[in-house]
Amino acid sequence: MNVDASCITTLVERWRPEMSTFHLPFGEVMITLEDVVTLIGLAIDGDVVVVDIPDEEWSNICMRLLGWVPDDLSSGVVRIGWLRDEFSHLPTNASQETTEQFARAYALSLMGVVLFPYQSRATVQLQYLLLVEDWQRAGPYARGAAVLAYLYREMVRSVLHITHSSSSLGGDLVGWILLLQLWAWDRFPYLIPRHAERKAQITEDAFLPGVRWLPAKTRQYSDQLFLYKLWFDEMETMVVSI
Repeated sequence: MNVDASCITTLVERWRPEMSTFHLPFGEVMITLEDVVTLIGLAIDGDVVVVDIPDEEWSNICMRLLGWVPDDLSSGVVRIGWLRDEFSHLPTNASQETTEQFARAYALSLMGVVLFPYQSRATVQLQYLLLVEDWQRAGPYARGAAVLAYLYREMVRSVLHITHSSSSLGGDLVGWILLLQLWAWDRFPYLIPRHAERKAQITEDAFLPGVRWLPAKTRQYSDQLFLYKLWFDEMETMVVSI
């Protein structure tokens, strides 16, 4: 699903860092942990997602957990392209060790590209690799809570960046931005683009609510940002899930 940039920009513009809420005409609203687990199904209960800075060299960690070390490894960061090149296809009759290495590479890509993306958008921080070092401990993490906290922090950073620079509004926002869009469509259904296209109907009782719009593709129009700002400025209420 591609992100509706105009919708995201309008929301970020109304984010208030001092309250961690969106300021709308009828009051303050926010994305909650319940929204996270309902829309995207990530766990909000469990171990806190915290990664300690290791004493071990990153090159040793890469070799031990992935079986490969990139030539351009720098400061615990690897290129997304390197992960894709080296771990796209699991060899036939791969050993248990090799299978686990490929699984770690996939988990690293998922966390570093989707859940907790880096600002460069082309690299992944190896610290997330330590979260899947031991598969027995990898399951109970409250990743949904961490995703929401990360998105909140990045919205604060983006708003402060907007305030103190001339950069485009919300243009540097990272985090799982799709969560923000799904929340907006779920709480304000009339914001769902009428031109959203999808190839097949998906029954809501079989999937998470956030899947309803997959694989929707939204087309952008020149006046769309203006319309979103107008809609948000005139909002009188929002949909509350029961």
